[in-house]
Amino acid sequence: MKTQEAVLDSNVVKARVRPRSIWSDYVKYRYMYLLVVPGFLFFVVFKLVPMWGLLVAFKDYNPVVGFFDSPWVGLKFFNEMFADEHFYIMLRNTLLINIFGLVFFFPLPILLAIMLNEVRHEVFKRINQSLVYMPHFLSWVVIASLTFFMLSVDVGLVNKLVRLVGLEPYSFLNDVNLFWAMLTAQSIWKDAGWGTIIFLAAIAGVNTERYEAAVVDGANRFRQIWHVTLPAIRPTIVILLILRLGHMTDVNFEQVLLMMNPLVRDVGDVFDTYVYNNGILRGMYSVGVAVGFFKGLVGLALVMASNYVVKKMGHEGIY
Repeated sequence: MKTQEAVLDSNVVKARVRPRSIWSDYVKYRYMYLLVVPGFLFFVVFKLVPMWGLLVAFKDYNPVVGFFDSPWVGLKFFNEMFADEHFYIMLRNTLLINIFGLVFFFPLPILLAIMLNEVRHEVFKRINQSLVYMPHFLSWVVIASLTFFMLSVDVGLVNKLVRLVGLEPYSFLNDVNLFWAMLTAQSIWKDAGWGTIIFLAAIAGVNTERYEAAVVDGANRFRQIWHVTLPAIRPTIVILLILRLGHMTDVNFEQVLLMMNPLVRDVGDVFDTYVYNNGILRGMYSVGVAVGFFKGLVGLALVMASNYVVKKMGHEGIY
């Protein structure tokens, strides 16, 4: 009898409990949603709304007559772009510059973050962190000037030392074989330290009990890094790698523009400089948008493909 009464009472309580509405969740977490609003508005205004401008790639856009009165030309500019031999030179330069960065630049912040994490003297660690962060705040104009000061034939410090030992100065800045390596070295010096921030944050989130268990098992510091630290930050590495692959058709326009000269144009001309020279300086806006459209499609395809491969390998992707 008591059991039946208890069942009836529980049913009455369940009947009285009303399902929570979505609006009640909004009200409960209203301050958290308010924090999201600025970022949401930023993406809507600066990322989603300008998407209509991609239609310029399919028009012979003339700013005098305006967007709506400019004639539709379909895939004309895309056909001309793919038929141009210079397009494939730009594609080669863009991809190879990014491959250099992927191979030599991408692993360095991971290695540097692990090295900084292993430093036990806090003051020394903070000083080194500040030193490796500082180049990030220098503009590319300053870095290009420093490169010129170090490597130019006339006033370059390196060539002055070469003259002191009785050798002929070398034109580093005009060597097509050194241009991609020079860009990669500049990027490493400028942003490798700054890139450690995300990895240091990921390492800080590793459960210390894992290290204690590794010590009990007799693991030295190298083994702890290999079997504890790296597996723990692997999801962060994978996500950043996928995002990095999505920018394989992007290069730092300001850096390339400052470092390029007529002697290295064959290896330095990329999509961004092409858009600047033709789309902006020559007023061929539709051509510039068509190139940007192509870059976006390639980036999207690379992100989707890399995310698919990563999930097939058993890791978590970005979606």
